[in-house]
Amino acid sequence: MFTSKAVIMAGGQGTRLGNLVHEVPKPMVQVNNVPILERQIISLKNCGIKDITLVIGYLGQVIKDYFKDGKDFDVNIDYIFETEPLGSAGSLFYLKDKFNDDFILLFGDLIESVDFNSMIKFHKEHNALITLFSHPNAHPFDSDLLIVNENNVVLGMDSKHNIRNYYYHNLVNAGIYVLSPDSLDYFTEVKKTDMEKDFIKAIIPTNRVFSYCSSEYVKDAGTIERLKAVGEDIHNGIVDGKNKINLQKAIFLDRDGTINIHRGHLSDINQFELVENAAKAIKLINESGYLAIVITNQPVISRGDLTFEGLDEIHKKMETLLGKEGAYLDAIYFCPHYPESGFPNEVKELKIECDCRKPKIGMLLKAKERFNIDLTKSWFVGDADLDILCGQNGGCKTILIDQGKGKDSKPDYKVKNLLEAIEEIMKQ
Repeated sequence: MFTSKAVIMAGGQGTRLGNLVHEVPKPMVQVNNVPILERQIISLKNCGIKDITLVIGYLGQVIKDYFKDGKDFDVNIDYIFETEPLGSAGSLFYLKDKFNDDFILLFGDLIESVDFNSMIKFHKEHNALITLFSHPNAHPFDSDLLIVNENNVVLGMDSKHNIRNYYYHNLVNAGIYVLSPDSLDYFTEVKKTDMEKDFIKAIIPTNRVFSYCSSEYVKDAGTIERLKAVGEDIHNGIVDGKNKINLQKAIFLDRDGTINIHRGHLSDINQFELVENAAKAIKLINESGYLAIVITNQPVISRGDLTFEGLDEIHKKMETLLGKEGAYLDAIYFCPHYPESGFPNEVKELKIECDCRKPKIGMLLKAKERFNIDLTKSWFVGDADLDILCGQNGGCKTILIDQGKGKDSKPDYKVKNLLEAIEEIMKQ
């Protein structure tokens, strides 16, 4: 067990919810007959986090009358009352002397089911001042995005107001944080402060702001449409089902010839082009409860035809193109190794027999550990024998996109394209 403390920013008015917030504050709006705030408190309690501070403002007395000191909910609740609007972070000033250990912070309009203890563990292992819960979403083109390096250090934020004439990774700040008490040294006076534009931006240069990327369910319920959508997800078991404490299921996808048109050893970003209906197929995965995870051999790196940075740009293009059509990938794993030598620009340290190059299952095992995946309830979709053998070696069901390259393997199904493959899985 790590921290037992949390802060919920519950002062929002929720003007986009119209008549629903005339008599109650936004966090008390009910979803499937339970207030959003109550769902959050239960979620925290389930992770052993029972000391909770509620920051209240608009109609805050409604919240106090409902929860009181928290004893009826088997937690301990105290309150900070905003007498004037202080933005999304200004009230953190009042927490400066309240905590001597890391604590969870979340906003009161979120429907979530998160293993907070895993996030706190990540935060402590990285000696972070601030850890942001992050994930890809279905509309990165109009979202503020995180810029993160290979070590999950947040380097900056890409505002949705920027003219994006470039490709980008689909990674969004979800509104859940772990904060070190030391991070609160930023606050020297009571004033209106924005969480991202002021507070987090000021801490980023320390290189101690980290991204905790997770596929768990976190969505805001700030509009009528979103309230309806999250209510359906709760009813269908999707919200709690995505919690990391539960075994997950994935659809593993080869890249070249499956998601994008096969161009041989692709090293030119201008040659990267999605296959027809690739985004439609991956969007079906996103909506199904399966994870969408790419597993790809990329020997172009060991051959010296492409750098790691060049591959990253190609993957940014893939994420950007998919995002423009409302689809996203939960993760991308690639193997840069290739054991055969004799290429003029080859990278000798990558010419090794590894455990990650398909049909070996090293990449599957990395995904399994990170996402808590049950491989026996997962699928592998690809266009070559290596893909089918990798899936079978990992215990997955398999589908071959039959383009003439899978002559020796025996998949569970053969189809013509990715969309047919996903539609077949959805029938099962």
